[in-house]
Amino acid sequence: MSFVTVARVEDVPPGTVARVQAGDEEIALVNLDNEFYATQGQCLHLQGPLGDGRIEEGYLVCPWHGWHYDVRTGLNDFDHAIRIKTYEVRVEDGEVQVAV
Repeated sequence: MSFVTVARVEDVPPGTVARVQAGDEEIALVNLDNEFYATQGQCLHLQGPLGDGRIEEGYLVCPWHGWHYDVRTGLNDFDHAIRIKTYEVRVEDGEVQVAV
């Protein structure tokens, strides 16, 4: 596992989501209260683009059908048996890096 730079801190303002690429993987990068989180890029329900989603009360919301995932754990808010992949994130010298 290695860290890949996916964005600069200023590219993803607090309360927003960005669709980024980390190697071959599409990632949804979230800035929640100046803390960065990364999840897989596709919703488990019909593969909606999570990187085009929005944040609501700590949940990443799929833009297609509104499925909610906790950005910290990947757990679906309705059914905890459903979980998206999350990635370790670090910030170094203004760069947001994701472990892939």
